[in-house]
Parts: sequence; C-alpha cells; structure tokens
Amino acid sequence: MFGLLGRKLGHSLSPQIHSHLCDYEYKLYPTEPECLDAFFSDTRLKGFNVTIPYKIEAFNRCDERSETAEKAGSVNTVIRRPDGTLYGDNTDYFGFLYMAKKCGCDFRGKKVLILGNGGASLTVQNVVKDEGAGEVVVVSRSGENNYTNISRHYDADIIVNTTPVGMYPNNGERLIDLSEFTKCRKALELIYNPARTVFLLDAEKLGIDCINGLYMLVAQALRAAEIFTKKTIPLSRIDEIYNAIISEQKNLVLVGMPGCGKSTAAALLSKKTGRECVDTDAIVVEASGKSIPDIFAEYGETEFRNRETEAVRTAGKGAGKIIATGGGAILKKENRIALRENSTVVFLKAPVEGLATDGRPLSKSPEVLEKMLAERLPLYLETADFTIEVDRDPEITVRRILECVSL
Repeated sequence: MFGLLGRKLGHSLSPQIHSHLCDYEYKLYPTEPECLDAFFSDTRLKGFNVTIPYKIEAFNRCDERSETAEKAGSVNTVIRRPDGTLYGDNTDYFGFLYMAKKCGCDFRGKKVLILGNGGASLTVQNVVKDEGAGEVVVVSRSGENNYTNISRHYDADIIVNTTPVGMYPNNGERLIDLSEFTKCRKALELIYNPARTVFLLDAEKLGIDCINGLYMLVAQALRAAEIFTKKTIPLSRIDEIYNAIISEQKNLVLVGMPGCGKSTAAALLSKKTGRECVDTDAIVVEASGKSIPDIFAEYGETEFRNRETEAVRTAGKGAGKIIATGGGAILKKENRIALRENSTVVFLKAPVEGLATDGRPLSKSPEVLEKMLAERLPLYLETADFTIEVDRDPEITVRRILECVSL
C-alpha cells in the first residue's frame, strides 16, 4: 500500500497520476496534526508521499534521508524499510527541475523571486541555486522580504509561486501584481488546481512564458514510483500522463451572444463525450426558483448579474464538465477569470440575424443586438481560447468544437 499524506487533500490528483504509472494501491490520507504519530507508526503503508503542510515534519521524523532531502531540508517521499525505520527522499527537486526546463528556464545569472518559505520553497531554492541563479530572493508575509516591500524586487527575471494562494477552493486569489515586474520573462506556478491561477492568467496576458504545477506533480510522482517499485520508468511517460490528466480535468466552457446555441451545443457535446453538462443560467433559475425574465422584471439586471456571478464561480470550480454560460457572463472581470482558470473556453460566433430572441430580456431588436455585440465582442475574444463559427446545424458546430478541443 502507498498513498499521500497531507492535511486537506480533496483536490489531489495523485491517485490518478499513480494509477497511470504503476499497478499498486495508492490512497489519500488527510491527517490532522494530532494524528501524525499514529500515521507514521502505521506499518501497513510501505511508502507514501507528503504534501502541504507536512514536508518539514516528515523530514524530522525520518530515520535516514537522501542527500537531496538533506540539502532541501524537506521530505516528500518516504519508504518504510524492512526493519521498520523510515527513509526520506525529496522527489520534488527532480519534479521542479523538470518543470522549469519544460518552461525553458535558464536560471544562470538570473534574479529569481520565490513566493513563500515553506517546504516546497526550500526545494525550489536549492534547485535554482544549483542551476546557477545570480540572486535568489524569498518573499514571505513576515520575513525581511515581504509583500509590503516587494517593490524592491520588481527587477526579478523569474518568479516562482510556492504558496497555496489561489489554489482550489480559494480560486481567484493572487499575491502580487505581475504587471509591476517589467523584467520578468518566466512565471512558474506550483499550484495545479485550478490549471490556470490568476498568477498564470496575468502572465499569459502579459506575454510571460508560464507553466502550472502539474508537470512538477507528474514528474515527482514518476520518480517516487521508481523509489516505491525499484523500477525505471521512461521519462516520456511524464508528457503522456500530463496530457491525459489535463484532458480529464479541464472543463469546456462555451461563451457567446444570447441565442447563439450554447445550450444546444453543450447538450450535444455532453451526449458525445459522456461529460456532465452544466448551464449557468439553469443554476440561477434553480437557485432562485424563478425564470430569468421574472428575475429581471422583479429585481433588475444588477441582481441577476450578481446571481450569475455566483453560478459561474460554482461551475468554474468543477472538473471535466461541459459548461454553457449566459450571453453576458463575460461582462464581469471576476467571471472571466473564473471561467478561464480551470477550463478551455470556446467563443461561439454567430451573426446577429441568426440569434434566437424568445424569452431573452435584453434581446429586444436587431439594433439592440448589434450594439450589444459591439460592446461584448472584445470580452468574448479576451476570454476565449478558440473562436468557432456557429453553423445552422448544431452537429456541424459541435464537430468544429471537437476539432479544436481534445475531450
């Protein structure tokens, strides 16, 4: 038996990753601090990985540690030896280095800014120093370098976030304004759920090369599996597993003008792929107990948009779903972020004359729709990863979507 030790593990993808790697039982072990003694003494486990917040705790509890773990000062992979003693290793070192190289990072002579000072930060610090970084700055909430004086480091070349800020379920949070770091050319995020944190979305918008923590997670899991099984696994498996997990986890979100056929396309995609279909307008209606025209009539557009924002936030945190949105869901910035964080977004582009208007409070005339489209088009394009021309035949529209997106 193998598994993962941590405090809150509901978001973990480790069991899925290890199921791709090897044929052994791998379970999650969410554990409170007062139960650590019992966990570490449980002889049924042959080995386990360690995540937030116990990597330093695991380091202290191991009887012997690898050279990499000793240097990093933290342990994320533990083996129980035949005599019952615990041997600790740090496969995060390999995982982060693989991820950094995947992003094309060359640390030599660069100023590297590391957000956070926990166990993962210690590993990152060792990697970047070993790779020849010119200056390494660790930022924490109360350290010498903190978020109140971070302006002194606006000249950083590479920024690495090792904190859980922005991680599920607290999607949408950020620590820094990346636009202030005008020299930054690489942004590395250790979080993998959501797939695109605000930190990464900001990097994409600024044209900064960026990568999320899933590559690190898969790479360190491969090395851990080799330790567990004493077998060599080809490195090519990292990309294979990464692509499989991304395909399984990412939502597909449809945005576009009211009446362009988002709900119809979403239902067809759900039927073809077996994925659950979610409609944000339907979530609003179910929660309110009223139709959308009635909500507009009784409370006005502002209240509807507030309810829509909650529906978008809820739907966006899901995984592996097909999500149809209301035509105005992209009007609020927080909605655009929530839709993009864990999803591939497709804009269904349709001519105004082809839009359905029945039961749509704001779609009163072609002139109104033309004005609406002019206002919203930049936001649709900003939010979307792909743009698809809508066909009168929904089957053709869906085929076009599937040609762009792998599900």
